[in-house]
Amino acid sequence: MILIDREIRIALKDHLFEITPLPDLEVAVSSTSIDLKLSDTFKTWKAMPGMTISPGKSGYSYSKISDLQEGHKGPFKLAPGAFVLAWTRERVVIPFKSRLAARVEGKSSLARLGISIHVTAPVIHSGFTGQIQLEMYNFGPYEIELTPEMYVCQLVFEMTTGTPERGYSGIFSGQSE
Repeated sequence: MILIDREIRIALKDHLFEITPLPDLEVAVSSTSIDLKLSDTFKTWKAMPGMTISPGKSGYSYSKISDLQEGHKGPFKLAPGAFVLAWTRERVVIPFKSRLAARVEGKSSLARLGISIHVTAPVIHSGFTGQIQLEMYNFGPYEIELTPEMYVCQLVFEMTTGTPERGYSGIFSGQSE
C-alpha cells in the first residue's frame, strides 16, 4: 500500500519516518510522494583507461574502489551521456519497526530532459538511515546544470505487510555525502 499525502503527513507527525531538514510540506508533498532536494556534493569516477572492475570476484568490495572517485561541489554540469553520484540534501530515517519502506524516484520534469535519478537502486529499505545517494545519468542531448537545493527526486512510501526481523545493515547504512 502506497501512502497518500494525508498519510505521509500523519507518518511524519507520528515519527514513523524522519526527514531532516524537513522540506516545505505545502510544496514538497504530492498525492503519493514527498519531494527531496539536491545537496551540493557530487562524485564522478576518475578516468582510468584499461582498468577493469570485477564486482563478481571474491574479495570485491565497493568501499575498496571508492578512492577512484573525485569529489565536486555544486552546481554541477552533467553532460550528455555522463554519470554522476549525488545525494539528497535531506537525511532520511525509516525505523524498521515503522513497517515502512520507500522508493526514490525521479521527477518527471527532469525525466523529460533525459535525466535519470537512479540506475537500478530505487529501494530505501526499512531501517535505512542517511542521505540518499542518487545515481544520475544524462540520456538527453543537452548539458544539464544540477543546482544545489533544487527538487531532484521524490520518495514514495509503502507499508510493509509485517515488521522485518532486522533493519537494513548494508554498506550504505548511515551514508552521507
